[in-house]
Amino acid sequence: MPDAGCSPECAKRRLAWYLVAALAIVVLDFLSKRWVESSLAAGEVIPVTPFFNLVLTYNKGAAFSLFAQASGWQRPFFIAITVAAALVILYLLRRHWRDTLFGLALSLILGGALGNLWDRVMLGHVVDFLDFHAAGWHWPAFNLADSAITVGATLVVLDSLRKPRGAGG
Repeated sequence: MPDAGCSPECAKRRLAWYLVAALAIVVLDFLSKRWVESSLAAGEVIPVTPFFNLVLTYNKGAAFSLFAQASGWQRPFFIAITVAAALVILYLLRRHWRDTLFGLALSLILGGALGNLWDRVMLGHVVDFLDFHAAGWHWPAFNLADSAITVGATLVVLDSLRKPRGAGG
């Protein structure tokens, strides 16, 4: 909810909290990926429940391994897209700091994007390990960063649905 009575110091604190939330996602994502890499061999599957496994996979592509088999152009392309998206998100956080739900959503997206960016820059691929499945069908493996991005995007949609529309639209 907007906070019209907030001072400039209050605005800075709110923005700082959004950035701390994003950083928390980056750290949790980093730690979870390093734990999985130290615990599993590539391709190793550990059943956890009848519908969920831990599995270490490496994704050189985008969501759902899109472009993973490309000749190598995808790494610098996805790095550039992520950096551009992060800059846009920072701009939006600064501009819309009063809107708590929107700010939280953007923080989740930013943290997830930066978590996967770290992998892409440092490792050349993204580490995925969460494998959900049913009746022999597996959802593409993903990670905490992907989860944060998905939750953040869902919150952006929910936020847009709860806001009143202007006269034009």
